[in-house]
Amino acid sequence: MTGASTEHERDESAGSEDGTADRAVAAVRSRLDAGRVAAIVLAAIGAAVAVVVATGVFPFRSLNHDEGVYLQQADMLLSGQVFLRPPVEDAFRPWFFVDSERGLYSKYAPVPSTVFALGKLLGGYTVALAGIAAGLVAGTVALGRELFDARVGALAGVLLLATPLFVVHSGVFLPYALTAALNVAFAVWYLRGERRESRRDATLAGVAVGLAFFARPYTAVLFATPFVLHAVVTLTASGAWRVPPAAAELVDEPTDEQARGLFARRLITAALGTAGVLATLGYNAVVTGDPFLFPYLAFAPEDGVGFGERAILGHVVDYTPELGIEANRLVLDTLFTDWVVAGSLGAAAAATGVALALVGRGLPGDDEAGDGALGERVRRGLLAATFASVAAGNVAFWGNFNVLGALEVRTDGLIYYLGPYYHYDLIVPTAVFAAVACVALADGLRGAATQLAERAGRIDARHARAVATVALLVGGAAAGGVAAGAVEDTVERNEAVTEELRAGYGPLVADGDPGAAVPEDSVLFLPTPYGPWLNHPFQALRNDPGHDGPRVYALGDTRELEVAREYPNRDLYRYVYAGSWVPTDDSTVRGGLREVERVAGDRLYLNATLQRPESVEGTTVRVTGDRGSTYLVATDSGGPLSLSMVVEDGELTVSGEDLVVSGGEGGEAEGAVLPLDDGDEIDVEVFVSTGPATGYSYRLSFPYERIDGTARALTATAERCPVPTRCVPQGVGESPPDRGIEVTLTRAT
Repeated sequence: MTGASTEHERDESAGSEDGTADRAVAAVRSRLDAGRVAAIVLAAIGAAVAVVVATGVFPFRSLNHDEGVYLQQADMLLSGQVFLRPPVEDAFRPWFFVDSERGLYSKYAPVPSTVFALGKLLGGYTVALAGIAAGLVAGTVALGRELFDARVGALAGVLLLATPLFVVHSGVFLPYALTAALNVAFAVWYLRGERRESRRDATLAGVAVGLAFFARPYTAVLFATPFVLHAVVTLTASGAWRVPPAAAELVDEPTDEQARGLFARRLITAALGTAGVLATLGYNAVVTGDPFLFPYLAFAPEDGVGFGERAILGHVVDYTPELGIEANRLVLDTLFTDWVVAGSLGAAAAATGVALALVGRGLPGDDEAGDGALGERVRRGLLAATFASVAAGNVAFWGNFNVLGALEVRTDGLIYYLGPYYHYDLIVPTAVFAAVACVALADGLRGAATQLAERAGRIDARHARAVATVALLVGGAAAGGVAAGAVEDTVERNEAVTEELRAGYGPLVADGDPGAAVPEDSVLFLPTPYGPWLNHPFQALRNDPGHDGPRVYALGDTRELEVAREYPNRDLYRYVYAGSWVPTDDSTVRGGLREVERVAGDRLYLNATLQRPESVEGTTVRVTGDRGSTYLVATDSGGPLSLSMVVEDGELTVSGEDLVVSGGEGGEAEGAVLPLDDGDEIDVEVFVSTGPATGYSYRLSFPYERIDGTARALTATAERCPVPTRCVPQGVGESPPDRGIEVTLTRAT
């Protein structure tokens, strides 16, 4: 009996488990209708696009060096740091970091970097990009479905995936896609909360808009403005404030209970949105010491929103309303011709969709629209109004002038490669309303085909609908070709930039990893083509927050000896390159990796042999330190020139066979003497004249310091300059036989 009983209980248990599983499956199926399945699939495609673009198109990051700023900040957050404290002042300052008494901090808010850091914890920074792209696509699908129907939502997601601005920014570590995803989430939850009268949705809307404000305050305000105005009007009209309904068309004569519910939702959303504002002010107080001083204004006080003089790092513009209107006209023209789905065709479809939504009847979703607190036309109008709020508000932001480059050159500026990213939010309503127009067109064609068949009598309605479907497919294929071509054009521009970057980074790259070719436990001195900043332009080469990673990157020609003393057990290297570091000029640079030696002693010797043609017009040597310069001239007629420099007792003696001090007598001279400071940068320029108006020069440079009577220096950088603005460093390529240079630095033994 015991065995039979146990078997019976096992059967009942199995049956119970099967029933639970069946109910779970049924619950999932009830939630996963075709529209939700489409959202999941499209979100997955969006994530895949982000990974492909990030790794394939931007392996060395984009032309916008703000990517390095956000990733450096993400590294810091993962290490529990808000401030960087470099071991040597000035030698480790990253791009767009503010210097303060407490350390260096980013000029940007930490929300995007926090999301990137979360991605790193989940497997890599690219995971964050995939999640952002998936979230934005899913949000667009949900927004289209909320305002219209599942067909519009799904098609809006497809159109967003075919939007050049979405594709390019899906693979870059910039804040615009993330902020757009938060703004779209706010819109979806706000609209859904009103339809459902749901406090939960109101809560989520408040969280989303608060985070969006913390991430990019002005961007969040511009997008949310229509919804905020609507919230205020409907709250006033609800009767909660004992004001007679002044906008009865917005609400359905609310009962007291409806008014209290509306008031509660507004209060929740406003409170959480305000929490985002307070978090922003709190962060300001932590890093700048003033809650109302934003970090970007601490970096450049004239970089704010508004008109008048605007400036950042020496770039100054009198930003007038007229200039703002003209710049934004050009930006919007570029947006709607090149960067939305299918360019001008997609923009026209979106404009049609807006018109249909505001004045039309029988639109997708009208049969499913409920009798919620909002009329469908008003709900749809809120999204349409973001075109106006975002476009108008950006007139006051001079960044839209800066992205253009030269106003009269369409292919100039960051906008040509990365698009009008300050208007990024507009690609979502464009996709939604373009989808509305497409679905309405499809419905109209099928309906017209059916009516035509019924009137003709001899035409099968199914055949007529089939013809209409074929016509739609042909038209869709043509439009798809236009959309694919627009995406391909923008991607190819950036791939060309990446190829130039790949050539420049070449000596540093191993197995596709920038910097991996540099030996570990080393310090790499980087050139400064754009000024004294790390990650500008070399944003793929970032220091660990503690400046103690396998490779440490420092600014070349900036306190190099102090850096060398800070890392006594690391090998030193210098990255050099020939050419102009302009990845958009269709000419690549040639790079090289040079080992740097430390030399210390009572007396240091630098010997150089400079090749010259057998016959030259003349040769002059100028040696410069912080305390002055000295000049020598060659008395021979050509061939190799030997130059000797001796550092001893705080003085530099320059001499060489067939060299005399300028203004001295002919023959071999004892040398020219140059007094040195205890810390000095010594520069040598040798000009070789090969004709009345022709010639070239050699340049040598090395740092020097004297501590406790001991002289210290590093291997000199040496380069040959065919013209003053175009130099070829030693170690980059092969020099012509009569243009070579050899330099040694030793100490007395």
